[in-house]
Amino acid sequence: MGHTPYGYRIENGIAVIDEEATGKLRKLYENYLTGLSLKDAAAEAGIDTYHGTAKRLLKTKHYIGDDFYPTIIDETVFLNAQAELIKRAAALGRLNRAPKEKELKAPTIFTIRDIKKHMITPAGQAEYIYSLIESEVI
Repeated sequence: MGHTPYGYRIENGIAVIDEEATGKLRKLYENYLTGLSLKDAAAEAGIDTYHGTAKRLLKTKHYIGDDFYPTIIDETVFLNAQAELIKRAAALGRLNRAPKEKELKAPTIFTIRDIKKHMITPAGQAEYIYSLIESEVI
């Protein structure tokens, strides 16, 4: 398992709520939904962070509970925060920042010529083998 989200700690392999952090998280959601900016909402909640991290905290789905993490934030509050994030992004003209579709490229075939030499060092062998690779765009 990766990083443990803010507001939880792991005890004996089980996620448990960190009460101090949970109070700060709930205050973050409350502050943001009452109109404060991401950074100000976090600061008022006692979380010293940047706006990007505050946004990630607001978007962490684990807070509404799942098979491993207990519920910290009510689902309605969580969904209201998501709606507010979109509303503010739209007001600032930032909804067009979605990843653009990748341009389809022609497939490439890679072939390698016969390996006829064996170098002393692994780096030398790798360099030699890479030099044998040929590519062809179809």
